[in-house]
Amino acid sequence: MSTVSSGHTHAHHFESSQHEHKAGIHGVWLFLVTEILMFSGLFVAYAIFKGVYPEVFHEGHRYLDWRLGALNTVILLFSSLTMALSIHYIRVNKPKAAMINLLITIACGLGFMIVKYIEYNAKFHHGLYPGHFFTAHEHIEHKNLALFFSLYFCMTGLHGIHVLTGMGLIGWVAIRLKKGEFGPHHYTAVEGVGLFWHLVDLIWIYLFPLLYLVS
Repeated sequence: MSTVSSGHTHAHHFESSQHEHKAGIHGVWLFLVTEILMFSGLFVAYAIFKGVYPEVFHEGHRYLDWRLGALNTVILLFSSLTMALSIHYIRVNKPKAAMINLLITIACGLGFMIVKYIEYNAKFHHGLYPGHFFTAHEHIEHKNLALFFSLYFCMTGLHGIHVLTGMGLIGWVAIRLKKGEFGPHHYTAVEGVGLFWHLVDLIWIYLFPLLYLVS
């Protein structure tokens, strides 16, 4: 460590805190590109199989509750707002307001996972498992319905892992905020976590119509 700029000591290989901030955010964006590429593979698989078995996907979406999906969409959209507000309040030196919004964001993530648990539990109760675990053969019209639920659990499960990861990261920056480590001139970690959280929300905005509103 070398110089102190606006109350924050930056690493010696950066010219200033601003330089450190830009480098950190660019690194986060690079990481987010890899996340987009990972989910893109699933979206391509969805498009291919839906093109081959459109009737299977049409039947599969009837087993999903679009109201719960819509509720989770609203929850995540609201959480994006509170995440953005937390960054804004740190920038204007209002740590208490920032903390409140970070905690609300975590609560929204928890609410999302509770709704997802309710959905998963209903699917398991009816034997709608992925792949060869599928046991609801006597109640379905198409024998390939397990394919739809394999994609459903893979896509929503991977997304759920990202929600839990985001909640953990938000908790981490909240602890650091409480220790007074962030302020108007140093909030790179919070902004980076916020970008990750916004990506998680954006991915769900695509998943919701693809899985719940299949026509």
